[in-house]
Amino acid sequence: MAPKPTIVAPVMRFLAVADPARSTLFYRDVLGFEVSDHAGLLEAVCGPARIQLSPHDCASSSGDAPRPLKPAILFFETSDVDAMHAAIHARGGAPSEPEKVNLIKMQMFQVRDPDGHTLWFGQSYDKPDWVPAAPMMLKALPQLPVDDVAAAVTYYCDVLGFHINYQQGDLGVMDRDKITVLLIARTDRHTGIGSAYVYVENADALYAELQAKGAALQGEPVSHPWGLRDFLVLDPARNQIWFGQPFE
Repeated sequence: MAPKPTIVAPVMRFLAVADPARSTLFYRDVLGFEVSDHAGLLEAVCGPARIQLSPHDCASSSGDAPRPLKPAILFFETSDVDAMHAAIHARGGAPSEPEKVNLIKMQMFQVRDPDGHTLWFGQSYDKPDWVPAAPMMLKALPQLPVDDVAAAVTYYCDVLGFHINYQQGDLGVMDRDKITVLLIARTDRHTGIGSAYVYVENADALYAELQAKGAALQGEPVSHPWGLRDFLVLDPARNQIWFGQPFE
């Protein structure tokens, strides 16, 4: 049996939709995405593609006033463009016929979602047998210098919600969900201020959690034009930890 066609390149985007229930049916039943509800925010996932759906033309947590819906254009690189076309057609979609686009050496087709957003699916025909390399880099492990490791470990546990993976006099290995940070004793070799950026599911919910615990927050979450909503926390050594939520 041939493998199920999927999306092979990362896409992270926010889409405004008029009717979330209708969009759920389309992205799930026609396009084959998995759709889940995260505290009222719909997220459609297929491979490394993550699309957030909201009835407002702004990030659901941005606090901005709703704006008129505007059509967007998305591109998904697929493992098998012909199989993807056939699957969408079989599930009741109305994709255009696949065609070669010489400029970018891709065979592509398009389909429109119920709100008029244009979704392109494509596969290279210049290298039809190309298979993406297995991931090489799997996880970052930031090292943050602190003056008092024991006090920093307590802060990360009690305020930031981490737990101890390992601890000794000059080192604290701290975990929360999929994130690990190393708290290292400040020495002549490890000086200055450290920094880390952590991607999160819901910036506003985490902000509220850390605010209730007395974290050294440096302002409320802010939505940026480049598609991230984030806020900054300082630990006891004034290391900077940014928590950001992709929304577009």
